[in-house]
Amino acid sequence: MLYCLCIRQVRVGDFIETSGIMGVVKEIGIFSTLIFAPDNKKIIVPNAKLSGGVITNYSDVENRRVDMTFGIAYGDDVKKAKDVLLGLVEKDPRVLKDPAPFVGVSELGDSSINIVCRPYVKPENYWGVFFDLNENGMAALEQAGCSIPFPQMDVHLDKNA
Repeated sequence: MLYCLCIRQVRVGDFIETSGIMGVVKEIGIFSTLIFAPDNKKIIVPNAKLSGGVITNYSDVENRRVDMTFGIAYGDDVKKAKDVLLGLVEKDPRVLKDPAPFVGVSELGDSSINIVCRPYVKPENYWGVFFDLNENGMAALEQAGCSIPFPQMDVHLDKNA
């Protein structure tokens, strides 16, 4: 196992974020580390920058929580919406049973009631679950009769002005 700078536990193949850069570590050298960004950009980061900054290692964990927020209209059935989202999460085989997923109202926003959906997954399943549940969640909520609101503004014109 090769460790970056003998201090931080970063290995080739880890998905990290540091100094505004995110990607997979491809090579660790004496003076620099080679990272490939998600859009396949090749980024060379000086090790001095790594040693002096915060590194978030997304690979070096047992599981990750996927955070998603769904907004529904104020007239919609909140309990039904929560049940729909929890049902989707529980049916997905990539979602872990322990820790248990959480679905709850997070905010009463200007235009919507915001519901968070927070399942746990293995790190390699994070993006697949994130994208699939966002798409399937929206469709399932619409099928259940919930409307997906968007910010609106009422403009009143004064004829006497």
